[in-house]
Amino acid sequence: MTTVGILGGGQLARMMALAGAPLGLRFLVLDSAADACAGQFAPMVVGDYTDQAALAEFASRVDVATFDFENVPAESASWLTERVPVFPIPRALAVAQDRLAEKTLFRELDIPVPPFAAIASREQLDAAVAEIGLPCIVKTRRLGYDGKGQFRIKSVADIDAAWQALGTQAESVGLIVEAFVAFERELSVVAVRGRDGEFRAWPLTENWHVDGVLSASLAPATVDAALNETALAYARRLGEALDYVGVLALELFCKDGQLLANELAPRVHNSGHWTIEGSETSQFQNHLRAVLGIPLGSTRMLGHACMLNWIGAMPDAGPVLIEPGGHWHDYGKQPRDGRKVGHATLRSDTTHELAATLGRVGVALERQAQVAPVIQALR
Repeated sequence: MTTVGILGGGQLARMMALAGAPLGLRFLVLDSAADACAGQFAPMVVGDYTDQAALAEFASRVDVATFDFENVPAESASWLTERVPVFPIPRALAVAQDRLAEKTLFRELDIPVPPFAAIASREQLDAAVAEIGLPCIVKTRRLGYDGKGQFRIKSVADIDAAWQALGTQAESVGLIVEAFVAFERELSVVAVRGRDGEFRAWPLTENWHVDGVLSASLAPATVDAALNETALAYARRLGEALDYVGVLALELFCKDGQLLANELAPRVHNSGHWTIEGSETSQFQNHLRAVLGIPLGSTRMLGHACMLNWIGAMPDAGPVLIEPGGHWHDYGKQPRDGRKVGHATLRSDTTHELAATLGRVGVALERQAQVAPVIQALR
């Protein structure tokens, strides 16, 4: 029986293990936290990602390795490749960990991206703001996610505060300034590429965020076919350039009918959770198929789907479970402000039915503000 090793033991690893069970797979998780939620479904090695003893034990017990979040040190992934196959390859991980390397790759592949500049000093920050213009955003090149590690500069008066907030990290993790995009929509394409280069993708998804954290995802996004094909072409271009194996997500802004790349996620992605019930093959099982080198599954959608993210604490499951297309996912985490603790997926055969379902669930859970933009997009 094949054992898949997963670096990282969060909800993505947990859902990966659940998706792999029908394939007869076993799993081993490496995480620094003994109570990582994936450990409820798979045995664990508890240790730091840089601990070679923990990594060696992990490698000795698995047939292939992958990861569930992009902040696993690329050096650790590279160390593992000398002992066990690791997918995606460490280079993809390294590129996604550095916003400057990521944006540079987008530009090299002719994937449109907002103006950006690397900075290492206050003087360079002043110069970058003057060149890129206002508003703009200062971000750490590494370790930022879900809105963390960034500061929005709306006027020249904000530059001091931005440097005070992030300037101390200029030397340790590096900083980058990006133009602020007054986008009309946030979109993402989730795709999978096999060991043999086979490429498949799910339909373009529209996303809504609150305080930098994903709140809701709608699939398929209500866009024209040309925009969908452009997004898929960008994802394919990235997969081929990185010799990628597994699932990746490309986050995009849509402005004036044009797509601009925001971020690359070299893993299964929050905006693809709807695929569990909303497509023939989920992103989690297709990631495992790719990593193992077995045939990829169909990414065909089953109707229309909306994923609602639960942040901080789980609401009452009843209003979702009473719906014919309602599906509930509790990650088994303790409640905590800002923490992703679960999600629900609502699936319907028509946009009209999905909008009606969202309306009922929103009222019952007092989440009208969360579902309102999705309902508007469906009309």
